[in-house]
Amino acid sequence: MKFDTPAGQNPIDQLKVVGKPLDRIDGKFKTTGTAPYAYERHDVAANQAYGYVLGAGIAKGRVRAIDVGAARRAPGVVAIVTTLDMPKLGLGRMNTANLFGGAEIQHYHQAIAVVVAETFEQARAAAFLLRVDYAPEAGRFDLAVEAKGAKPVSGDSGEGSSSGGEDRTGDFEGAYAAAPVKLDETYTTPDESHAMMEPHATVAAWEGDKLTLWTSNQMIAWAKGSVAKILGIPPENVRVDSPYVGGGFGGKLFVRADAIVAALAAKAAKRPVKVALTRPLVANNTTHRPATIQRVRIGATKDGAITAIAHESTSGNLPGGRPETAVDQTKLIYAGANRLTGMKIAHLDLPEGNAMRAPGEAPGMMALEIAMDEMAEALALDPIAFRVKNDTQVDPGHPERPFSHRDLIGCLKLGAERFGWDKRNPKPARVRDGRWLVGMGMAAGFRNNLLTKSGARVRLNADGIVTVETDMTDIGTGSYTIIAQTAAEMMGVPIDKVVVRLGDSDFPASAGSGGQWGANNATSGVYAACVKLRESVAQTLGFNSADARFSDGAVRSGNRSVPLGDAAKSGELVAEDTIEYGDLSKMKQQSTFAGHFVEVGVDVHTAEVRVRRMLAVCAAGRILNPKSARSQVIGAMTMGVGAALMEELAVDTKRGFFVNHDLAGYEVPVHADIPHQEVIFLDETDPMSSPMKAKGVGELGLCGVGASLANAVYNATGIRVRDYPITLDKLLDRMPDAA
Repeated sequence: MKFDTPAGQNPIDQLKVVGKPLDRIDGKFKTTGTAPYAYERHDVAANQAYGYVLGAGIAKGRVRAIDVGAARRAPGVVAIVTTLDMPKLGLGRMNTANLFGGAEIQHYHQAIAVVVAETFEQARAAAFLLRVDYAPEAGRFDLAVEAKGAKPVSGDSGEGSSSGGEDRTGDFEGAYAAAPVKLDETYTTPDESHAMMEPHATVAAWEGDKLTLWTSNQMIAWAKGSVAKILGIPPENVRVDSPYVGGGFGGKLFVRADAIVAALAAKAAKRPVKVALTRPLVANNTTHRPATIQRVRIGATKDGAITAIAHESTSGNLPGGRPETAVDQTKLIYAGANRLTGMKIAHLDLPEGNAMRAPGEAPGMMALEIAMDEMAEALALDPIAFRVKNDTQVDPGHPERPFSHRDLIGCLKLGAERFGWDKRNPKPARVRDGRWLVGMGMAAGFRNNLLTKSGARVRLNADGIVTVETDMTDIGTGSYTIIAQTAAEMMGVPIDKVVVRLGDSDFPASAGSGGQWGANNATSGVYAACVKLRESVAQTLGFNSADARFSDGAVRSGNRSVPLGDAAKSGELVAEDTIEYGDLSKMKQQSTFAGHFVEVGVDVHTAEVRVRRMLAVCAAGRILNPKSARSQVIGAMTMGVGAALMEELAVDTKRGFFVNHDLAGYEVPVHADIPHQEVIFLDETDPMSSPMKAKGVGELGLCGVGASLANAVYNATGIRVRDYPITLDKLLDRMPDAA
């Protein structure tokens, strides 16, 4: 199905099932422990052995030799595969770091061997008996040092955020120099880990020359193609299956070492092998969000109209890697005739930097929205009023291109009303609650809407059961449920008459889970397949498809009504289609917006920060399931608290690795850190986006949260922290007097 004209009235607009806050249909499996995750696929292949991956003990250099003698003699060992047993393997889709093969070491904990044994404990014990002789080399591990020689670079996050090495509109320097009120500040964000609950894990089995991977991956079609490319086998010989993914946040968008070494180990052992990366390898062997150094300059008239805005960011990565696209949102979110955005990249020999939830906008908004707060203060304007004054309904760099639908002002005004923003004291460090200094902060949220083709297959049987098959994944986001809702709405059946099968590369290729594009595109693919199935049903039953109505398990036209299942009495009906997009997104800018509001308390004696209240107001097109959408947003808000207050991969700048590479040292928020979170969705649709008239909320719930917290801490204490995370050491010696 080609989507190249704005959506008109269609069956989804009935909203009998779509748009309802239904419980997740996979919830009962997850709460009872019966949803099988990758490492738990005990039943898919008999006689599984256990693989344990050894990571490199240096960050840069070469492996001279690996002595496997003691390990081979260890109890239970079945096979050992080392990186020296083969040449360097090719790269998969969007991989920067080599996953296996060859002597070269690009980063710490690069996989250099896998030991296969009858039990996990035997494999682990034997792996520690391997003796590796390294030839280490000097590396570059400190972004602050290497940033001085960073080069301008264009980049694309792969998730809808991109920018050039330098993009200009108008005369920024001239307008900035002439502006009566100016801001010029630098902000930093640290390296961050995805820290998903489920580690990267794979069960691999060969049947002749055909490989099946039961793995944990967000993008099945990408994974299938990458595995084939890396291993040098035909794509049709690879099957990837991920029906349940225990969190990804971008860390499982691309194939990682667990899948490749599991396949190699299964080949060597001549039996199925399961591999899970240990938590230190999740941090150092897979990907992370790269640190950034961001400079923001804003010039404005005395009444608060922005006349010049610049946002420049420097990040680091392995040679060939992409930058963190932290400046992209600044091209679109506020008005201003004279604009400059730019990115630079420094080559570092740290583990690969790549997409993490809301790549680009998440760290970019952490800087931009503090700068907007600082500028509002310099102008003696309320932070919301300053943002409202500089709202734009067109792409500022291309004024001829309007937004398809933009209600940032609505988000900010409703948020201010619901949060009690009028009770905020604009003067910092003036509100006390016992030993707590109390402050309020806010920030705008922004995330682009990304459209990508997505397919599905829909089946109808004689019992009136509708089965949907698509390689779309559910990474804890509720994909099963919204896909079931879409099929139920289209075919006129209750949701319990829909079966959803996901995550198998034998199914039609979908959008996959990433960049908040999954829900809108995957359900649109199901919509397209259901349109085709409706036509087949109508034809089989002798209805005019244009007149047929599907409701309450029946097909109706005029006075005639036939049970839906009757169409499949002579055999199952099957329809398959893909949603493909035209140029609507080029004609109008498609984005999502939010207002984030936070209240914090800061202990006047210890500088401990406690979040007291949080609110997000989101404008993101049609909300397909308010309950699962709220879960997405509050999860993102929680991640924003982590980024603002605690999350930081500490770099050993001498040895080149992340020191706190486990969940004991890498701190993430826990229940005690998070208060009640309120989420409001504006009632809107965007017919330019898709037949569903939806967009996405998963990343939007994160973008802006960090800055709203930083701004609240400033309002509470009068201390402006521009280097995340906002830890005690950055506050303690500057705290107001306790008296």
